[in-house]
Amino acid sequence: MRRLRLAILLPFTPVFVSPASAQATAADIVAAHIRSQGYACDAPQAAKRDPRASKPDEPVWLLTCANARYRVRLVPDMAAAVEQIH
Repeated sequence: MRRLRLAILLPFTPVFVSPASAQATAADIVAAHIRSQGYACDAPQAAKRDPRASKPDEPVWLLTCANARYRVRLVPDMAAAVEQIH
């Protein structure tokens, strides 16, 4: 009976994601975008959104990889605009 309760309640258990893991996910996603365009990004470390450079439908991310830093503008249904920064 205890296993049955656990099996019923488990799918409804809330899952909490810490901000650190969400940040890593953003870095992985942005890194995947630029890699698909031929840019090198070894071990993405962080992705921080740049609110001053972002537009409503075009977020800009500052992506830090082990080998480089990039400013990435994600444009819907188009290739990302990528600029390597130093």
